[in-house]
Amino acid sequence: MESLKPLTDFFSAIEKDYRISTTHIAIYAALLQFRYVRGSGNPIEVFRRELAPIAKISSRYTYHKCLRELDEYGYLHYEPSFKKTRASRIYFFDFEIRKMIEQ
Repeated sequence: MESLKPLTDFFSAIEKDYRISTTHIAIYAALLQFRYVRGSGNPIEVFRRELAPIAKISSRYTYHKCLRELDEYGYLHYEPSFKKTRASRIYFFDFEIRKMIEQ
């Protein structure tokens, strides 16, 4: 199942990372679902109002905090737009390449 590989790679990457919470996982899974439905582009452009319901997150603060942390921890690259009419950009990393670099 090639479509599950990004999620499987993410779970392998976070296995020993105590900083990752269920909210981070929900956002990442929602991002992958959003990406899959939109045609697997990289980066994706997404508005909070589109993604938060998929991740079951109602708080703006929690949404933005978790995305910033996923960026800070190296699981994706987040470019917020700070504008209501322009979507934020999310870049996904290839965990296979990342694993090879870390070794």
